[in-house]
Amino acid sequence: MADQYKVELSELEGTITKLNGVLSRLGNADSNAKTNTYLPAGALGTGFDEADSLASAHSTMKTHIQDVVTYLNDVVNSFGDKTKKVHGAYQDSEYDAQSGFRG
Repeated sequence: MADQYKVELSELEGTITKLNGVLSRLGNADSNAKTNTYLPAGALGTGFDEADSLASAHSTMKTHIQDVVTYLNDVVNSFGDKTKKVHGAYQDSEYDAQSGFRG
């Protein structure tokens, strides 16, 4: 007799829900990185090299954070899409198996 397995569809649904929450929070992080980290010219002072260095470092880090958030968003979104497809495939398989026993 073949080994039997059971996929808990509710666990996959829970994973999808959690991933959607992560995506929502990543959206907030993306927005914050773009708009809440503004550093106007001269905010750190003028006329000395350190102010320019700090402003440049801030700009570099802001871009890096935006890139990281975008990458994480893509990865989580891709994983969520794949999880939804797997859920649908198992759901269809379960339906087909139940239909086979009835008819």
